[in-house]
Amino acid sequence: MTDIRNVAIIAHVDHGKTTLVDKIIYAAQANDSKRSQDNNELILDSNDLERERGITILSKNVSINYKGTKINIIDTPGHADFGGEVERVLSMADGVILLVDAFEGAMPQTRFVLGKALGLGLKPIVVVNKVDKENCRPDEVHEEVFDLMFNLDATEDQLDFPTLYGSSKNGWMNYDWKDEIDNLEPLLDTIIEKIPAPEKKEGVLRMKITSLDFSSFTGRIAIGRIHQGSIKVGQSLGLTKSDGTVKRVRIKELHIFEGLGKRSVEEVGCGDICAVTGIESFDIGDTITDFDNPEPLERVGVDEPTMNMLFTINNSPFFGREGKFVTSRHLRDRLMKEIEKNLALKVEPTDSEDKFLVYGRGVLHLSVLIETMRREGYELQVGQPQVIYKEIDGKKHEPIEHLVIDVPEDVSGKAIELVTKRKGELTIMQPKGDVQHLEFNIPARGLIGLRNQVLTATAGEAVMTHRFSGYEPFKGDIPERLNGSLVSMETGPGTSYSIDKLQDRGIFFVEPGDELYVGQVIGEHSRSNDLSVNIQKGKQLTNMRKSGTDASMKIAPAKKFSLEEALEYINKDEYVEVTPLSLRMRKITFKP
Repeated sequence: MTDIRNVAIIAHVDHGKTTLVDKIIYAAQANDSKRSQDNNELILDSNDLERERGITILSKNVSINYKGTKINIIDTPGHADFGGEVERVLSMADGVILLVDAFEGAMPQTRFVLGKALGLGLKPIVVVNKVDKENCRPDEVHEEVFDLMFNLDATEDQLDFPTLYGSSKNGWMNYDWKDEIDNLEPLLDTIIEKIPAPEKKEGVLRMKITSLDFSSFTGRIAIGRIHQGSIKVGQSLGLTKSDGTVKRVRIKELHIFEGLGKRSVEEVGCGDICAVTGIESFDIGDTITDFDNPEPLERVGVDEPTMNMLFTINNSPFFGREGKFVTSRHLRDRLMKEIEKNLALKVEPTDSEDKFLVYGRGVLHLSVLIETMRREGYELQVGQPQVIYKEIDGKKHEPIEHLVIDVPEDVSGKAIELVTKRKGELTIMQPKGDVQHLEFNIPARGLIGLRNQVLTATAGEAVMTHRFSGYEPFKGDIPERLNGSLVSMETGPGTSYSIDKLQDRGIFFVEPGDELYVGQVIGEHSRSNDLSVNIQKGKQLTNMRKSGTDASMKIAPAKKFSLEEALEYINKDEYVEVTPLSLRMRKITFKP
């Protein structure tokens, strides 16, 4: 039996976790020869959405062999919106590598994931990444991390952490940031030295299911770590459910992680991470144990959702043109499938058959789900994101987020003004080089639509991140979008003639020639009320008037929205229509 180390990599979003894991795989030659070293693609960010956005959404497992020790590495998402993922994953590890950017230092989500890891009693190794950046400050960042751990009540043993410096992009790590080498060996040696090997506990099998995979051949695959005993193929065992019942199950196949793939084995011992097939109807958090004398492990608690959205079928005049799955049954089945693996998500039916309330951790969390569904060929409509209120001691409480904005000094006043308008309270303001670092406490509903405004006001230079901090008493009303909508009153393609004539009424979201329908939101009105307009009207041509004068028209380019922007933009009486190829906004009920 080889020595094992289980380590998770945690960090703020975009600090280089996935890149580091990739380089470790290269270093250990665990990947196949067909990928060249200078290929910039990340091996781990496997789905299209992750590649496009450059963020990790789902946690992944890989393993490498180094000096006769098997190291299981778990890559985790950095966004607090995917907190459900982080918590589950950490329960598989015995230690964590905390990755911090040498310029940005400890950020809100560093705090979020580190707090979770320290709470589970895991031993950290700190890696200060990106020391090749200009203006980096590795020594200060090291102090910052120490202070952060101290504030998060780390134990003496946790505070005695090793620190390495380097650049994951260039593939080196060392104990001194000025001493550049050409490999990652110091880091791998530190993992073997500092992270404890899993305890070999004899006794009744205890394996907690912490994530799942799906194969169209074998069905659902349970992945988890064996905390006690060992597991064999063909064994008859028990599965403990959340309600305390034990169900009899039989193990068909066992796989352990090797490099980027899996290898089939007959038996897996204590401390290793494995994938089990043959178990139906399990939930994440269940324990596989002995049927006759079960010893279940404690279930993973996941943070409560803070936002909900209404999902409904697409009933616009253009339904079914682009998507394959358009009925309420399709929608229901897909959402139920998602709950199985997305822990932080909740779905509630409403009094209508075709409407569902979907609860999640934030706009990003829910928009990733919508984007995934759209790529799979679903058509749906989504309502405005709503915040979830709680009644505490007879008073209305709302979720509060801790917001951090890094913005150039000369435009910091605009950013502060925008946030305070939305009931944000400025708590910290300090300069970092030529950037102003601002921290606020702001109601979660104040964040909806804020990003757009801040980016516009700061010419796109602001960097915003936020995490949930807790519930506080209701802060009062927040001013909503002031401008009304321009709504189409006819069906058919828009003409440049009409758009040109109506430009003084507001900003358009559509181009001449786009197919439109009655009730579609096609622009933003310059005043606060909604205005229905006809942009299908063409120029009346007679033999006296020439058609050649159209060339003098100057039409402003249409404003295009991404999915998150559209969700944050709509009013209460509007839906975003999402189809595989288009995003449209429309009025829920419209009478021309």
